[in-house]
Amino acid sequence: MNITPFLFVSPRFLAFGFFAAFFSSFGQTYFIALSSADIRDAFGLSHGDFGLIYSCATLASAGLLIWAGRKIDDIDLRPYTSVVCAGLALACLGMASVGGAIWLVPVIFALRFTGQGLLSHISTVSMARYFDSHRGKALSIASMGYPLGEALFPTLAVALIATVGWRQMWAGIGFVLLVALVPFMLWLLKGHGERQTKLEEHTRTAGARMELSGWTRAQVLGDVRFYIMLPSFLALSFIGTGFFFHQVHLTESKGWSLSVFASFFVIYAISQTLSALLTGILVDRFDARKMMRFYLLPTVIGLGFIAFLDAPWTGAAFMAFMGLSAGSVGVVHGAIWAETYGIAHLGAIKAMGTALMVLSTALSPPIMGLAIDAGLSIEVIALYCTAYIIFAAGLVAFVLPRINPKTPPG
Repeated sequence: MNITPFLFVSPRFLAFGFFAAFFSSFGQTYFIALSSADIRDAFGLSHGDFGLIYSCATLASAGLLIWAGRKIDDIDLRPYTSVVCAGLALACLGMASVGGAIWLVPVIFALRFTGQGLLSHISTVSMARYFDSHRGKALSIASMGYPLGEALFPTLAVALIATVGWRQMWAGIGFVLLVALVPFMLWLLKGHGERQTKLEEHTRTAGARMELSGWTRAQVLGDVRFYIMLPSFLALSFIGTGFFFHQVHLTESKGWSLSVFASFFVIYAISQTLSALLTGILVDRFDARKMMRFYLLPTVIGLGFIAFLDAPWTGAAFMAFMGLSAGSVGVVHGAIWAETYGIAHLGAIKAMGTALMVLSTALSPPIMGLAIDAGLSIEVIALYCTAYIIFAAGLVAFVLPRINPKTPPG
């Protein structure tokens, strides 16, 4: 089935996955970083200082996500989503009223935990769990919420910060989310009880029993394939977070306008959308592990533009190639765990993967910030990132195919 007719199979539930990804934007690094210069000025923080605060908050988010993410296996999706959405709204209001540098830690923790962590988790797990043969297409449609947010919010945020200030921007976002987000997401989940009943009936069929029995999280941690895939799984989250978090420094070092660079997120979003649609079709036709061999190559090209060129148009090229990888990564990462380990414990397994991804996003701002403070150029940082990608891609391309256990241990 092509993407267009698939849109009419379960449009409201597909929209739920899409908007869960879309509203996660307010907890994503690229959005928080748009306020970074103002926050550093307000509290007298260096690049490294703010990166360390951001890292501590994100590390705490990753740790709690391992526990909270697995609860999606046990709790009805409707109350689970409601609590997460309400938490995101309160976190935005908290950012608007933060009174000192120390309070940035719990506020950024709440933004990262509810936004980047749990809303993204909800989007991916719900699509992967309730769609089977069309899992790739469902994930690709839902993942388009990310590029839409990346296309709309950076330019809007820069304009709002310039006109009303960063605190007022966060206050407005928090108020809108507090009033409207929970009712909207519950409306999109109308009829979910019937969907859950059908899934439970499917688990009792003989043909689905093997897939749905699945691996437990403990068994996954004992599987060597998990560790071979892990560097590739974490690569883009580490690299993308680092560059987006330090986008103010990137533009200053290259002599680019921040507002112009923020407009390049539209290019990033378009590239990501097209890549996600194509990847969804390819994942359904082939499998996610095959796609892992190639999906980071565009990032290598994008980093090459940063490493060797300074013209303003290279910022657009960098964002375009990063978007190609980001679109593929969003779909492949949603499918890889279900393909490899089944869906019975998908929430717990995906929560572990998401927590590790969040951990990588916690490490990258302070590591890059300290490198910047130490005088390392953005060009050299790009070359180091390229070397890491080549290593991760080599593991997936040459080591993973040689290890292929078919059933969980025990």
